Amino acid sequence: MDNKLLNQILGIAFDKRVSDVHFEVDNPPFFRGRGQLIRSKLPKLSAEDTEFIAGAILAQNGRALTDDLRETDASYALDTGGRFRVSIFRQRGCLGIVMRVIPPVIGTFADLKLPAVLQEIVKAPNGLVLVTGPTGNGKSTTLAAMLQHINQTQRYNIITIEDPIEFLFTSDKSCIIQREVGVDTAGFSQALKAALRMDPDVVMVGEMRDLETIDACIKASETGHLVFSTLHTQSAVSTINRLVGHFPPDTQDILRQRLADILVATVSLRLVMDKSGENLVPVVELMRTTTTIQGCIREGRLDEIEKHIENGRNEYSMQSMDQHLIQLCERGVITIEAAKQVSRSMDLERKLMFTQ
Repeated sequence: MDNKLLNQILGIAFDKRVSDVHFEVDNPPFFRGRGQLIRSKLPKLSAEDTEFIAGAILAQNGRALTDDLRETDASYALDTGGRFRVSIFRQRGCLGIVMRVIPPVIGTFADLKLPAVLQEIVKAPNGLVLVTGPTGNGKSTTLAAMLQHINQTQRYNIITIEDPIEFLFTSDKSCIIQREVGVDTAGFSQALKAALRMDPDVVMVGEMRDLETIDACIKASETGHLVFSTLHTQSAVSTINRLVGHFPPDTQDILRQRLADILVATVSLRLVMDKSGENLVPVVELMRTTTTIQGCIREGRLDEIEKHIENGRNEYSMQSMDQHLIQLCERGVITIEAAKQVSRSMDLERKLMFTQ
């Protein structure tokens, strides 16, 4: 393996619009395309190959590959403009690398088939907006679309704190500052505290990983800023539970009060293969924090939230995951089988029958 071959492989991945590239010892490179992992016909990789790849990636980030490395995140860029988010790790004593392809263009809400109501949500003057879902289901892409919409329509100072930086923004009507953890700052919580002294209107924190970062995001929202972040949760209810669960039991009631006051919306994403088998389409649960939902959060009546999301479809443009799945089935975009793989409901087919 050398730099030329590595960049050729990554160039092919970028041009073919695969989502991920895997490099592991005793296997050829794997590509993920249309949701499926594809084994390439390239030669199997040796431990020296993956060590070279990891070293080349870290070198571009101004870092050295050390014997005590266990796992780390980084970014990688091709001279042609292709960018990748990288996870480097050890498995069975050898290095492995997974590289996520970052799309070259930040899509609009329409391009990404996201609900148009997101245009209203990003106009909130302050508060907390959370984009949630499993890894690889479009959280970063959705966040980028939100920030780009603000960038093109508002005169704001936007600060992003990322690990690593993924989409590169060019300031338009807004001014955008992008800081990378490990390169520009030591960590999320430290960068967020510093950001509040940088005249921000909007702050994006790549991920709320720990109690300190969560608390800092909530405080930033409470002090008049619009904060965006992500969590690896699958619904509005699990998102609220996750946030509350990070705090000591004797402070959780107070935290629910704080969340009810500052939470603007949660956007929960899953990607599902369409009927053609060629494209992944987003399925979105969208909760906006109405006064009714605020009451549910304050009083811990989270089991009622999904019902209020479904009832708020016409007035507030909210939707549950099942409502969106049913809509996509009715439009012939996805199959019932694909919908059932995503739905948390045991009676999705019955719901679908009652809508017809």
